[in-house]
Amino acid sequence: MKNQKGFSLIELLIVVVIIGIIAAIAIPNLLAARRSANEGSSISSLRTMHGANVTFQSTAGSGQFAASMAALQGQNLIDATLAGATAAGSAKSGYFYTYNGAGVANNPSIFDVISQPSTSGGLTATGTRNFLVAEDGVIYASANAATLPAIDAVTRAVTNATPLNN
Repeated sequence: MKNQKGFSLIELLIVVVIIGIIAAIAIPNLLAARRSANEGSSISSLRTMHGANVTFQSTAGSGQFAASMAALQGQNLIDATLAGATAAGSAKSGYFYTYNGAGVANNPSIFDVISQPSTSGGLTATGTRNFLVAEDGVIYASANAATLPAIDAVTRAVTNATPLNN
């Protein structure tokens, strides 16, 4: 028996335990990196929507912002993936978007877009914060996914969120 070559069961179990420990350390970090990337993508998408709206206002909108994301897509200012990300089931990079557009004749038009993670809790969370952008282009972030940013329709003051520093 002493001349047999190979690994013993104990040696194999030790290797499996070591792999398990490494996975237990690495997987939460990978999930956190994914959430962070999703949030970065959402912020970038909000910047894209703001830029698309400014372009729409100065071209096809005759001074008014777009009434919907479909109107922005119709002018080829945003792609179909972003325009279609309106519910958790159709999220873009883990976030979906609520577009609020309103134009009043002879007044500056207004719009705002809120982005929310499609899954906001647990290990499978796609993001930890909600974001908002309005016609001024400032992107606001909520403290957590449970708090939705809000904007007053008259004063345009944002509540439940703070401006990002970028």
